[in-house]
Amino acid sequence: MPGRRNTLSATTIDKGWPHQVALPDDICIEENLTMIFQFLKDRGLDCRTRHVQAIWPDRRYQHMRLHCFPDRASVEAFQAVFGGEFFDPSRDREGGKVRGPWRRHGAWARLLESGPLKVPKILRD
Repeated sequence: MPGRRNTLSATTIDKGWPHQVALPDDICIEENLTMIFQFLKDRGLDCRTRHVQAIWPDRRYQHMRLHCFPDRASVEAFQAVFGGEFFDPSRDREGGKVRGPWRRHGAWARLLESGPLKVPKILRD
């Protein structure tokens, strides 16, 4: 892609790192991001990130960050500590499209905490 050196395409990530867990994007910042990076470094885990727009039936939406791993054991270790929802890029994206939204079911509820992660006070309603 022009202008985006050293950036893997969404298709490459989905193929090479198909085991994914989604967390709200606003929870993956500041000290939380440092905590996530330290966890990955300490365990030597290979992780890539990408984004997906989650949309609920009542038309609420939320930007989610996908933490993508090459194997199931790594994604399970990450999810056991930080929570989040497992995401299957071939099943969960609308129409199987690489950049398709994630159509959710049920009622939307804002996630303010997940494992040790908390949405920063300035971003809380």
